Order: sequence, then structure tokens, then C-alpha cells
Amino acid sequence: MLKGFKDFILRGNVIDLAVAVVIGAAFGAVVKAFVDNLITPLIAAIFGKPDFSGLAFTINGSIFKYGLFINALITFLLVAAAVYFVVVAPMNKLAERRARGADPETKQCPECLSEIPHGARKCAFCGSEQYEAA
Repeated sequence: MLKGFKDFILRGNVIDLAVAVVIGAAFGAVVKAFVDNLITPLIAAIFGKPDFSGLAFTINGSIFKYGLFINALITFLLVAAAVYFVVVAPMNKLAERRARGADPETKQCPECLSEIPHGARKCAFCGSEQYEAA
């Protein structure tokens, strides 16, 4: 039983997930500090309201603090934008560059100009023999 637990914990994807959670939490703290110290004052300079956390309304003695939700929403949108522009977009560009440099899966038949599999010895469209380029 303990051996199975040890194998589970030491499995690569569990450790990768743990590292991702820790890095994500640290990244979230950095973005929250960015929002609290730069974006919120910028909004205050433009619209005159430095912090939305004070916004609330009361119905039958219940306080609805919708300003806290606005602050959390701004933080979420900025975290999502930062993750996209710092992680996702560069990784997509890198994958695109790698795909451009990779061997193609198809080639063009020199006789009929049809797309055929790269390893084909005979064209399925015109029947011509296919020879590897030297």
C-alpha cells in the first residue's frame, strides 16, 4: 500500500502539477500586486474611484459588496491576459516555428501535382512511380 502511494507521488505528472500550482500561486500574487498598485490607481486617475471594494448596497439589512466582485473580476481578467500573452502566445509561436521546420507529411507528385503521402512509392492519382530526391 505504501509502495503504491510512493509510486503515485513520485510519478512525473504529479510533481509537474505541484510545481505548476506553486508557480501559479506566485504568479497570481504578482499580478494581484500589479492590479492593486498600478492598475487600480490608473483607474482612479481616469475615473476618480481608486478602489471598488467600498461599493455596496443594502437590502433588508443584507450588505451586497459588489465592489469586491469588480476588483476580483479585474484581477482575473489581468491574470488571464498575462497568462495568454506571456505563456500561451509565445508557446503557440514556438510550436508554429517548429512545425514549419519539420518534415512535411505529404509531398507533391511531379507528374500530376497531387498531394500524396511522403513515403508513397506510387501516386494514387496518376500511377507514376515516385523516387526519393537525392
